[in-house]
Amino acid sequence: MKAAQRKKKPESYQKRTYRVRLDSGGLISTLVRVQETDLQILASCDVTDRARELILEARLQLEDYIVKHPLFSATLDPWPMDLLAPPLVRQLMVAGAQAGVGPMAAVAGAIAEAVGRGLLADGEPEVMVENGGDIYLARQKSCDVAIFAGRSSLSNKVGLRIAASQMPLGICTSSGTVGHSLSLGEADSVTVLAKSTALADAVATRLGNEVKAVAGGKSSVARALEQARSISGILGVVVICGETMGAIGEVELIAIGS
Repeated sequence: MKAAQRKKKPESYQKRTYRVRLDSGGLISTLVRVQETDLQILASCDVTDRARELILEARLQLEDYIVKHPLFSATLDPWPMDLLAPPLVRQLMVAGAQAGVGPMAAVAGAIAEAVGRGLLADGEPEVMVENGGDIYLARQKSCDVAIFAGRSSLSNKVGLRIAASQMPLGICTSSGTVGHSLSLGEADSVTVLAKSTALADAVATRLGNEVKAVAGGKSSVARALEQARSISGILGVVVICGETMGAIGEVELIAIGS
């Protein structure tokens, strides 16, 4: 479903081994897979059946639209707003337009949020939905989130403290060295915080395209952060390229213990 936004990365990064290091905080972890959609969900109980329904509802909106508009899944440019499109598809259009990327760059975040909001509407008091490193987070207490940055020495040693007052929140990460999603840059990680998880996902892709590893990546990290200042709707950004890290906005950086 996201073929035009994907390219293969080394096989060692295809397995989602970071999930076993996740602190569930007393919640129950559920894994739900529907075709390309592969979610880890934290909730008060096993939500497999309901989560699968929500995933199918979200995917149906998108897949039906792509049947009618095949270029939607292939373009790397913003898609003109279509007020007759289903709600999830309109979210992708808005996020892509704000970030200056194709709408499918926002699909993982949009599906994560659709599932999370659906579970909250069903009465779940707290949820976390992770979709390939893109997270919809709605907890009643502060949470610490480690940043996985591939081969950088900062990987899993730096994280974010998310206050309860910031949630619900989207936390999305793009990488030019990790995972299978298409990135035109060389950042080890670009992590974006926004109220809209779709927007956070799209902006992470956009900013990741700006980062090159030349000379340690310092100038391109600064350029990506400057770009971030011009995009409305995002709350904070953390960029890691090799040993260089930069951050702006409402982010509380923390050291992660070994």
